[in-house]
Amino acid sequence: MNKPNIPKGTRDFGPIEMVRRNYIFDTIRDVFKKYGFEQIETPSMELMSTLMGKYGEEGDKLLFRIQNSGEKAAEAPEKGLRYDLTVPFARYVVQHREEISFPFKRFQIQPVWRADRPQKGRYREFYQCDVDVIGTESLLAELELIQIVEEVYKRFGIRVCLHINNRKILAGIAESIGAADKMIDITVAIDKLDKIGLEKVNEELLERGLSEDSVQKLQPILNQESGGTNQDKLVRLKDFLAGSEIGLKGVKEMEQIFELIDVAGVQLNIELDLCLARGLNYYTGAIFEVKALDVQMGSITGGGRYDNLTGIFGLPNVSGVGISFGADRIYDVLSELDLYPSEAEAGTQLLFVTFGEAELRYALQWAKSLRAQGLRVEVYPEAAKMKKQMGYADAKHIPYVAIVGSNEMSENKVMLKNMTSGEQKLCSLAEVGDCVLETAC
Repeated sequence: MNKPNIPKGTRDFGPIEMVRRNYIFDTIRDVFKKYGFEQIETPSMELMSTLMGKYGEEGDKLLFRIQNSGEKAAEAPEKGLRYDLTVPFARYVVQHREEISFPFKRFQIQPVWRADRPQKGRYREFYQCDVDVIGTESLLAELELIQIVEEVYKRFGIRVCLHINNRKILAGIAESIGAADKMIDITVAIDKLDKIGLEKVNEELLERGLSEDSVQKLQPILNQESGGTNQDKLVRLKDFLAGSEIGLKGVKEMEQIFELIDVAGVQLNIELDLCLARGLNYYTGAIFEVKALDVQMGSITGGGRYDNLTGIFGLPNVSGVGISFGADRIYDVLSELDLYPSEAEAGTQLLFVTFGEAELRYALQWAKSLRAQGLRVEVYPEAAKMKKQMGYADAKHIPYVAIVGSNEMSENKVMLKNMTSGEQKLCSLAEVGDCVLETAC
């Protein structure tokens, strides 16, 4: 018989992992709600006509297609698993535009799928936690997303840097080096800078049809020679983009965003990164990526402004901006840095150990009362030997055990054992509740 297994790039999650993952989801969800965002969900599968052509040539290659079943092959439209949550969200907005109010602030926490080569921090199935504002061009929306990033990672205790750029600046750069028609080729290539290095990026630019002269003019940007403060970079960019109207518009947007950041008192580490491209074709304005400072890993949050994504589905000129938190990468960062709080590890607080039918009935009544107080309580299901029941408590790291025997029942009490210290004490129902809630007897 073949050993059971799962597809590469996917994972099982046991009880401990799920407690930690729910800590991540609950933290992010709480911050989203704090800023007035409402939750929606969309189907795992979408029509391929919805998905194709939205992610650029690299992204389209990573779409998982679904074999038609349950429908006549000749009539069934081709379907695929969603690649991200943004494109399905745009489809949702258009399909439900009569039911929602603009600007529409939504969040979504669901899995996505990519036919990628699995490696550290890169999975074929993973969760995204998306937050978007659609129906406004106000840069206050960008500010809110930056504030959300700041608060989420402050709660997690993860030191991060938010990298920011603007697709209009990138368009202006392409224009300024005489390669305006190669905007997409340039962004696809420089988006790989961290992965393949400067030399390979230059080779790819040449392969994509850029002239030697254009590639040479691009080097100050690729080498980040316009270093210094964010303000220094913007000043230099104005000179570099002097002949590009769209490029200067991007610079102005960035100046306004940094001004709002100062007014709002944001303390997040933010860097204007001129090589940040984000390969998805639908971005038109500010783009973001967040990287952890203490762990070697790719971006753990990313997103940007898109001016006409809904136009593809028949609702033109509706601007939106959003970011996505990669829950699986955040999980790996928290694990590597050992940042999970003790409450995120919490499971059962109290186990009742019983030795017969009468003791079981007694324990069930106590368990009901203690659960009503908010305690997490188990009753061992069998009248097994003490060693087996205690072993169960040890294996699950349950901090307290309530031993029920005939003597305890006659006094309307239980013998409460602290599994860490080994101390035992006869306790009433009220004393058990107080003791376990205080985690000290």
